[in-house]
Formats: sequence, structure tokens, C-alpha cells
Amino acid sequence: MELGQPTAVPGPATRTPARSAPAQVSGSAAGVSLASLSDEEFRTGLRDWLAANLTGEFAGLRGAGGPGREQEAFDERLAWDRRLSAAGWATLSWPAEHGGRGATISQQMIFHEEYARADAPARVSHLGEQLLGPTLIAFGTPEQRRRFLPAIASVTELWCQGFSEPGAGSDLASIATAGRLAGGHWEVTGQKVWTSLAHVADWCFVLARTEPGSRRSSGLSMLLVPMRQPGVTVRPIRQLTGTSEFNEVFFDGARTDADLVLGEPGEGWKVARYLLGVERGAATFGQQIQFRREFDDIVARARRGRSDPALREKIARAWVGLEVLRACAVDTLAAADRPGAGTGAEASVMKVLWARWHKALGELAMEVAGARALVARAEPYELDAWQRLYLFSRADTIYGGSDEIQLGIIAGRALGLPPEPSPSPAPAQAPAQGRA
Repeated sequence: MELGQPTAVPGPATRTPARSAPAQVSGSAAGVSLASLSDEEFRTGLRDWLAANLTGEFAGLRGAGGPGREQEAFDERLAWDRRLSAAGWATLSWPAEHGGRGATISQQMIFHEEYARADAPARVSHLGEQLLGPTLIAFGTPEQRRRFLPAIASVTELWCQGFSEPGAGSDLASIATAGRLAGGHWEVTGQKVWTSLAHVADWCFVLARTEPGSRRSSGLSMLLVPMRQPGVTVRPIRQLTGTSEFNEVFFDGARTDADLVLGEPGEGWKVARYLLGVERGAATFGQQIQFRREFDDIVARARRGRSDPALREKIARAWVGLEVLRACAVDTLAAADRPGAGTGAEASVMKVLWARWHKALGELAMEVAGARALVARAEPYELDAWQRLYLFSRADTIYGGSDEIQLGIIAGRALGLPPEPSPSPAPAQAPAQGRA
């Protein structure tokens, strides 16, 4: 992967003005109690609203954005997110007392399914709304909730996630980025990598080592760090697809207030595990609708091609795998809704299943396309949808926790197997003997 030029994030004096809150939208669902709606009424109302609003200025956004294409129509998708918020369709899962709608698990599943079926654009505010928001509700102080939740809900502040590092990808316990408490603020020094949307974010939730000398999962804290300040540099990473939605982020004495630690200092591992569990929630169902659309496109192309028994078998296996994904997702969410149910490894099982399935789907797409899949659509490097699918899905088994890490979690939590032994230090080499 190719590194782009570094981008210094503007300091306070040049900070972009705060994003203004969106106006209310007529015909919204904001005043309707979700508890009074049946699932079918909720589905019908959402479907009708999407059909009525993905028109006019938003008509061209159908299918825009998503993995490998986050650069597409960013400003327009930001405006769309604000339309959703003003109409009461954002923050559905948040409790009503924190500005949400208190949607049931079933309603959340329906939202993501119908949103994907409508081919609505990929959200730009999902890291704040779907990851940080629920984590703030669970661990934040009243002051932190008052400060951040309204801005997340109204899409006036955007967030990025500062977890992975060059030496701590899936193995987050190896994090080296340091946070030092000095007077009334934290000073953050270190490097994060694969940071989605860091180049447009106002804030970053950063997992940092705040207890010098601590090891592994102890001594970590979740710090809420403003991005637009001296000491924060963002450098884009060019991917195989030719786009740059991921970034490296360098913190060089960046500051944040002493009270902007989420949870207690030293509780960062607990907070991070909660956040990662939220990440693999009901949004999985929207992801699977997108998978279904990709699969259906491949089947349609295969029907027009030559008859190949081996290819027919691969396509049939892919269909079976997709049905298994949905069944597993339903079971995982049902367990999450029952405290004490499950093994604690359900999210890892789901990640392994969908990542391997989707990676194999990219390979299947290339096989169905044949030799023409080897040639870019246009100069200098314009790819079609199937080529992007193949190239970007190579990362599915790596990002968000690699297969190796997920299988380790499954082995320990679901099967009770002993942990892998720590690598032994290499034996000291004897001094080389000179020849007689």
C-alpha cells in the first residue's frame, strides 16, 4: 500500500467552524413512539420514508460510499445523514433519555435491512452514532454525555477510532501510544494506523497506555481527543483500490482535557471490549443485504455465461453460506438480548464467518467474470464493482480483528482451551570461534 502526503490538522485558530444542526424535516418519524408500532408498521413507515426522501438532491446517492468507496459524494452523504437525524431515523438504538428512540433489537434489524434494500448511501457518522454513542451512554459521565451525545446525534461533530497501531493491529493489548496526565490535561504521543475517516473527523476516541510500565491489557485508557489541534498529523494510505479512506495518525504531544477519559483511567480495555461488541451488532443485517445484492449480481452474470458444473457448485455453496450468516446473526443478537446467554465468543464467530465468506465471494466474482476481470475499466486505474469487491475483500479477514485473533478468542471463551504459550526468548548465541 502506498503512503500519501501528510496532512497537518489545523489548530484551534484555523479550526473549521462547527457544523450547523440540520433543520427539521416534514413527514418525519421523530414524534412517533416506536413502542406503539408493530414491526410491520415500523418497516412500512421506514420503507415509505426512504422512497420519498431518496429523491431530488439525494437521488444520485443510491449506492454511494461504503467499504473501499468512502470518498464518494462525502458532502452530499453528510447532508443525507443530517436529513436522517432531523427525521428521527438516526440514533434509533439509543435510550430515549439520551436522545434516542429506544428501538428494539427487531426494529434495529429492520432498519438496517430496509436501509440497505433501498440502496441508501453509506453513513458518514456511523463511528460516532453506532460505536461511541452507546459506549458513552454505558461508561460516560453525565458531563461527557451532555457534551458529546447531542452533537453526535445531530451530525455536527464526526468521530474516528484510534485503536490499531503499526505494532498492535488485531492484538490491541500491544498498544504503545502513551497518554500522560500533566496538570489539567492529557498529553498523547504515538501513532495510529488504518484510521477510517480521520481526515474529516473532529474527534478521535483513542486507546492509549496511561500507566507507564504496564503490560498487555492493563494500564490502558480511552481518551477523547480533538483532532483539529497542533500535534495531530493525518497521512492518507493509498489502498489497492486506488482510494484513501484509511489514514495514519501521528500524535505528538496532542492534548485533551483531564476529564475526557471514557470510564476510569486504566479501564480502557474494558471500555474497548464493550465498544467492539457494539460494532458487531444489528448493523450486520444491513451488511448482509449488501452481500446479497453482490451475490445476486454474480448469479445473474453466471446465468448468461457458459455452463460449468464446478462453478455451479461454488455458487450454490456461496448461497448456503449466506443463509448460514443470517441464521448466525439472528442467534448472536438474540443471545446479546439475554444477559448471561451465549459463550462470549459469538461476535468472533460472526466475524470469522462473514469475513471468509465475503473474501471467497470476491474470488468467485473474478472467476465468473473471466479474463476481462484482469483489465482495469479505464485509465489510469478505474475499477468496476467486481474488481473493487475482489481487491477490498482481501482485507476482510484482517481488519476489525484478524481471523487468527478471532479464532484465539473462540478457542478460549467458547471451548475453554488453554491460551497459547508466550514465545520463548531466543537463546543467546555463543561467540564465534576463530580458526586455528
